[in-house]
Amino acid sequence: MSRRDAAHRASDAIGAALYGLATRAVRRLPRDMSLTSAATLATLDKTGPRRITDLAVAEGVTQPAMTVLVRVMEESGLVERKGDPSDKRVTLVCLTEAGASYVRTRRQAGVDAYARLIDELTDDEVEALAAALPALLRLAELESHADRSRTGDRGPGA
Repeated sequence: MSRRDAAHRASDAIGAALYGLATRAVRRLPRDMSLTSAATLATLDKTGPRRITDLAVAEGVTQPAMTVLVRVMEESGLVERKGDPSDKRVTLVCLTEAGASYVRTRRQAGVDAYARLIDELTDDEVEALAAALPALLRLAELESHADRSRTGDRGPGA
């Protein structure tokens, strides 16, 4: 087997492992809201206030569907609408403190779940994961750039 074939096999195996972990993590999430709602809150937490049209593109739903979703989250106290200070014609969707707290709590629950699993690994396995951390963080960075490229994201409130 060539070095290139071995690298491709390793990439496939790593990709499959990461995909499997992510899929199981999503399945473990609380069912207190839709995945699109939770993803929208996480997007707002990461990027700051956004237009409904930008949120719809980022989450892969129609603008009318995002309008309904935002209305429901607004009624739940998780988001609020505010005028854009740079363009009074534009309304931005913003996280409320309750929405930000929800995102932090949900994220911490995921971190805690993985920490419990990592605690079951051997010292050598934990060291291997720690050594891989820079590469994993770089993968997250690359994925974030790919997300922005796919959605045409120009940043908050753009």
